[in-house]
Amino acid sequence: MSRIGKRIIEVPKDITVSVADGVVTIKGKAGELTHKLAPEVTVELSPGKIEVKAGDDPRSSSMHGTTRSIIANHIAGLQKPYTKDLEIQGVGFKAQQQGPKLVLSLGYSHPIEYNVPAGITAKVTDSTAITISGADKHLVGEVSARIRSYFPAEPYKGKGVRYKGEYVRRKAGKAVA
Repeated sequence: MSRIGKRIIEVPKDITVSVADGVVTIKGKAGELTHKLAPEVTVELSPGKIEVKAGDDPRSSSMHGTTRSIIANHIAGLQKPYTKDLEIQGVGFKAQQQGPKLVLSLGYSHPIEYNVPAGITAKVTDSTAITISGADKHLVGEVSARIRSYFPAEPYKGKGVRYKGEYVRRKAGKAVA
């Protein structure tokens, strides 16, 4: 049994949780999130509490803590959205917001257009700072990683897209003879 999975999840008053046909639906003021349960795991609801139950086989033990963490993250995200901050560094590197799209100029011959998925908000401030926020922790991390992957910060000049506060180890260039 997972020690994390054994912990009971406290449900705030402004969050509604329901379980039907192996799907947990969590509704809050910021929206609605769903999670499909693994067949080895069951969820028991009681007033103000959620308990995740699992069997003794290895697969159910591994899904026990994972399921509990995902449900707890959904509840926390519906109360206060998760955010990730990205920085763009480099001469001529910038980001613009055009409706639901992010247009990134990252030194390529063409601008990169990224459609922000539903449930995620992206704000461009200062044309070199992007804030990604949303209720789903997994989706916020995935969108941030996708945007960063277009031009990760390189070690010679340090230009590219990086997380705010990320340390990029710098390398020395060629030595001139």
